Amino acid sequence: MRDLIRLHRLFKPQGSWMRGGLALACVTILSNFGLMTLSGWFLAATALTGLASYAVQNEFNFFTPAAMVRFFATLRVASRYFERLLTHEATFRLLADLRVWFYTKLEPLAPAALQGYRTADLLSRIVADIDTLNLFYLRVYVPLLTAALTTLVMVLFFAIFSWPAAFVLAAGLLATGVGVPGLTGLAGRKAGAGMVRVNASLRAEYVDAMQGMGELLTYGAAPALQARAAALQAELIAAQGQMARVTGFSAAAASLATNFTMLGVVIAGGAKVTALRLYPADLALLALGSMAAFEAVAPLPLAFQYLGQISSAARRIFALADTKPAIAPPAAPAPAPRGYALELKNVSLRYTPDAPWALRHLNLRVAEGEHVGITGATGAGKTTLINLLLRFHEFQEGEACFGGHDLRAYGSEDLASHITVISQRSYLFHTSIRDNLLLAKADAAEPELWRALEVAQLADFVRTQKDGLDTLVGEAGIRLSGGQARRVALARAVLKDTPWLVLDEPTEGLDAATEREFLADLAPLLTGKTVLYITHRPAGLALMDNVHALKSGQIAA
Repeated sequence: MRDLIRLHRLFKPQGSWMRGGLALACVTILSNFGLMTLSGWFLAATALTGLASYAVQNEFNFFTPAAMVRFFATLRVASRYFERLLTHEATFRLLADLRVWFYTKLEPLAPAALQGYRTADLLSRIVADIDTLNLFYLRVYVPLLTAALTTLVMVLFFAIFSWPAAFVLAAGLLATGVGVPGLTGLAGRKAGAGMVRVNASLRAEYVDAMQGMGELLTYGAAPALQARAAALQAELIAAQGQMARVTGFSAAAASLATNFTMLGVVIAGGAKVTALRLYPADLALLALGSMAAFEAVAPLPLAFQYLGQISSAARRIFALADTKPAIAPPAAPAPAPRGYALELKNVSLRYTPDAPWALRHLNLRVAEGEHVGITGATGAGKTTLINLLLRFHEFQEGEACFGGHDLRAYGSEDLASHITVISQRSYLFHTSIRDNLLLAKADAAEPELWRALEVAQLADFVRTQKDGLDTLVGEAGIRLSGGQARRVALARAVLKDTPWLVLDEPTEGLDAATEREFLADLAPLLTGKTVLYITHRPAGLALMDNVHALKSGQIAA
């Protein structure tokens, strides 16, 4: 319940849309109730008048009830139409707000605090769980409040004619709107939570299968993954079957409650008719009105079933959103750098308290405008050095200064505005070359994009493509060669044009000829910049002013 209250607080910015949709939902229910009660009364009264004397027939007002029937019929259609418009508009706005809110919570966690999560699990939370939370307004909030408000109005209306009939109606509505949903909610809570959990696990297995298909087939591991997926699928089918049985029970119980309530209303009202304390036509009003009243509580069993799924999704979302970032944000705005020198004194860093030191008593100075190469074997701490510089991970011992200030005075975003990284894994999104370049400079004009491509020696290739800058690069740049993908990253660096340039194994995976061409294109870009070139290959070190060897997290003597 605490998670649902917190979720409702997130919806406050769209409160006017939510209340507007709720108001129209109430008008729709009450207009249908008015239509049914008035129609029943009008038909019965007309029939009774036809059996009465000529004088009574002349005195009966046909026109006002007929006009009111048309009014309620028109109002019901119009209110239903605009209720759908408002509630769906509110739903889409809430979905947009949820996604933006969750991303703002997620971004400070990357990459350190997210390393313990599977990529597919994160994707499931971002997409599926957020979509599930979005059901709260349309499937829970509106039905519950609409039922509560309209039930009160309809029971009070019945009380005008017969308190016993009003009591029977209230009992029937409570049984259908509270009793049946309560039972179905209890019965479906475990199944609903299980569906959320199993769906997330299935998505994770399928994403892993797609990403690792080559290895699975090469090493004969596909049957094991298929068995895990089949077991999860069987679990999902069992949960869905349980939910289907719960849904069937709730539908049957609601139907029985509706019919028995109408019977009870007729009996209670009939007693007053027999005692000549109720006009006979009013009995038809009460009978048809009792049927119409159940439209208000009909969605509640399903709403309570959704609560299990929504609560489970909310727990998963809030658990991730409440995760503390590995790097505490600076208490004050980032200072303006006084130059761009980097100095590390006896810096030590490890990723967890019980992990070995990735960097240990590291001393390193990079002067402004200096080109420094860092070499070392795998595991020497080269990538950790970049994580330290970009403040992806916090160091535990020593001093680190950037631009004349403590490195901790800067946030990751502050450092990103001064530092560009070209790595062996510079990610290319499954979109056009243009959009991938605009990541570096969103307002770049087309001539700037072409200039960056010229510097990266990729302009000629792009011109040969039918779609030019709008050529799709594919998932992770799969439609480009390795060298072309690195050149797109290089063009992004040209556009960003920061004082610092960090090169993290930029030629890894390239053949010797492509490596030489890439380094030749890279050399002019280094002029006037402070460069940290990290590699375990000798190529490119000739471009550096100084080269240091990193071993076991320390600069080797």
